[in-house]
Amino acid sequence: MKKTQFIIDSLNESSQTKLKIQEECLDDILKAVNILTNAYKNNKKVLLCGNGGSAADCQHIATELMIRLSHHINRPALPAIALTTDTSNLTAGGNDIGFENVFARSVQGLGNTGDVLIAISTSGNSSNVINAVNEAKLKGLITIGFLGGSGGKLKYLVDHTVVIPSENTQRIQEGHITVAHIICEIVETELYGDKD
Repeated sequence: MKKTQFIIDSLNESSQTKLKIQEECLDDILKAVNILTNAYKNNKKVLLCGNGGSAADCQHIATELMIRLSHHINRPALPAIALTTDTSNLTAGGNDIGFENVFARSVQGLGNTGDVLIAISTSGNSSNVINAVNEAKLKGLITIGFLGGSGGKLKYLVDHTVVIPSENTQRIQEGHITVAHIICEIVETELYGDKD
């Protein structure tokens, strides 16, 4: 492997994916902004779930909402909970009710009508994320899928999708966090303006 060329190819692929997001996902991103903004205006919260790198993205996005993304905006916390962070909950759930049910159980316990569940899955086929979405629908949550490629099974289960136009898991993950940063920044600006 020629390492220099690999770096160049990876950066080019990442850049091309971002341009495809601009071409294909603009309306979907705006819709997600509106869903989150309206939820927060109505004193609702955001729950997030995903596995592996997507679990890390859940924590990242929840932190941007709870703390803040833009340092030039002084605002109160926006309620957001990553369902991926409580090891006692996840391990007890995995042991007692099965790993495929751990996120659904947390949605059952924490979710309320009008809240938003952001379900992150690069394949769109993670069974525990699918079960969380199904539980969210029963409880009256609005569901957004951050997906990739074809969108998988989740594309047809969630209320709204942002599907990153790539088949490469790494590029999809990069797209998810880029889109999430954009959404978080617009949401906090919509709610609290851009003044200190």
